[in-house]
Amino acid sequence: MEIAIIGGGAAGFFSAINAKENHPNSRVVIFEKSQKTLTKVKISGGGRCNVTNGTKSINELHKAYPRGGKKLKSIFHEFNTVDTINWFESRGVPLYTQDDNRVFPKSNNSQSIIDCLFNEIKKLSISIELGVGISEIGKEGQQLKLFFKNENLKPQLFDKVIVASGGSPKKEGLFWLEKLGHKIEPPVPSLFTFNMPNHPITKLMGLVAEPTLVSIQGSKLKSSGPLLITHWGMSGPAILKLSAFGARLLHEKKYDFNVQVNWVNESNNEKINNELKQIIKSHPKKGINNIKPYKLPERLWNYIIEKSKLPTNKKWGELGSKGLNKLVNLLSNDIYPVLGKTTFKEEFVTCGGISLESISLKNMESKSCKNLYFAGEILDIDAITGGYNFQAAWSTAFIAGKLNSN
Repeated sequence: MEIAIIGGGAAGFFSAINAKENHPNSRVVIFEKSQKTLTKVKISGGGRCNVTNGTKSINELHKAYPRGGKKLKSIFHEFNTVDTINWFESRGVPLYTQDDNRVFPKSNNSQSIIDCLFNEIKKLSISIELGVGISEIGKEGQQLKLFFKNENLKPQLFDKVIVASGGSPKKEGLFWLEKLGHKIEPPVPSLFTFNMPNHPITKLMGLVAEPTLVSIQGSKLKSSGPLLITHWGMSGPAILKLSAFGARLLHEKKYDFNVQVNWVNESNNEKINNELKQIIKSHPKKGINNIKPYKLPERLWNYIIEKSKLPTNKKWGELGSKGLNKLVNLLSNDIYPVLGKTTFKEEFVTCGGISLESISLKNMESKSCKNLYFAGEILDIDAITGGYNFQAAWSTAFIAGKLNSN
């Protein structure tokens, strides 16, 4: 059997390895349009490679995917985070789980993962063709014909083809697959930070507030977790999660919207009010800048006082109901205008791609083109940060690599 894999990223390598293991007598070739493979693996997690997430519960795991969600449950029953950890560790890559549940190689170096995948490719005699882009897939009887962007290369016939070419930033990049009858969900960016040009909050850059509750004004979108203030605006898990779940809505708004920040992750204003009243009762003669509620970072608390226009030397006992309400409102519903976005590090993630309606999820085969399979970010599956995007790549590639036909 002749098997072609389109794309030399995580999903491409993993589906190639699984295809060869499942069909040892076949010839497997990976076509990668650039001169480099596994580039995202290399830079992920700041060069440490966040391989997967430590969440063992499939019911919890699928909640990390704004696109894919419940449909991924059946996929995760076949290959999940536990399987990923076992796969790498059984091949000589020890992993560890951080407090935030992200899983990394013990070497803290993505090269360990890259070397492991290359060892498997070499061991299984899988060939890699670099600088070879595919322009079109045609059908010829039961086989699929690959046409190359370099017209000097003759088209080749394959029995099975797995497309693992990654996310495309523009819909035009998916026209070659739309031609075969696949529904395309228009790609838009996901996982980005919020720009707040010249806003005074940016002078607190480097500060982390946790836990916070953030929401998009005028929508039901909410997210909680640590919030990082940067020199251009806001980032951190709470913001990135909000950007992932709000990817389509924020694209429609042209990244011009208001974000509401609850600095203390307490949605009941009465409770915040009581917390401050307790301080008034216990420390009436202390200045409001000397006692910080909810153990807020000092710079943040001073910024909130400044924003409330209350004198910093005002004593808690002199606050009065008007001053108290000002602080409660700023702690629970601080509003910031957002204008624009910035890609989170180099981890470019798209929401959109081949619609899951066009794929049979039990084997990742195309419903409109027999013997054509899909894996990884080319699909309309994406997740919040924490190793979940790689997990979707490993899981879909594992199933696609079985090459079971409908």
